[in-house]
Amino acid sequence: MEIGREKRRDPRVPLVLRVDYPGMQQAVRDVTENVSAGGLFIRTDRDLREGDRVPLQVSFPGLLEPVEVEVEVVRRRAAGGDQPRGVAVKIPIDRVDDRHKLARIAETARAGSGKAKRTYRVLVVEDNARVVEMYQYALRKLRSEGDGVDVAVEYAPNGHEALARLVEPPRIDLVMADLYMPVMDGFALVERMRADPALAPTPIVVISAGGPDARDRAAELGIDVYLQKPVQFADIIATVRTLLRIR
Repeated sequence: MEIGREKRRDPRVPLVLRVDYPGMQQAVRDVTENVSAGGLFIRTDRDLREGDRVPLQVSFPGLLEPVEVEVEVVRRRAAGGDQPRGVAVKIPIDRVDDRHKLARIAETARAGSGKAKRTYRVLVVEDNARVVEMYQYALRKLRSEGDGVDVAVEYAPNGHEALARLVEPPRIDLVMADLYMPVMDGFALVERMRADPALAPTPIVVISAGGPDARDRAAELGIDVYLQKPVQFADIIATVRTLLRIR
């Protein structure tokens, strides 16, 4: 009952943010599914148990500088169907300042940026035509929501063509890439981007069917968010919304 009351008091906003754990070893970065003033839902394979109190940082490159909060695990979700493992966490009652931090993030997400003037550009790097069609459908929904935000989506079939596009104007705001592609794969693309001072700040979201080894390697190279194939449309939309601060 207590959790239910908190949910009603603090509506959760779908929001993909990067989650880091200060002082703890972390190969694969976790991400949030949603945020409220009272807590978060985090996709994670960590062995976190109900009642654990954990310090963490939430951030998103180019949008949100790292925000440190302490949370308490209130519920665990097992993997099943198309849902990955995760935990629901709340801000403990004695962490009032941390509650204010999350409230500001949630309010920013709800308020959105409907008055944005410029076009935001997303580069999808994927060699499978059917998958590209799926991403087109998901991102088309984002463009048609009437927020007043113009989202332009561009495509490249491999890392080599993606790099050629990235060095040309207009600037790309977000790269969504597969890992396994011909000519130049996603690993090489991420490595080249992070080594180039002009491209290094660009957020990179990897969408791949790769296993734990692939996720670990991608994380070490510097990706920001890893989404597991088959990916849900809602995850794609939430990730891009996070970057653009769209409600």
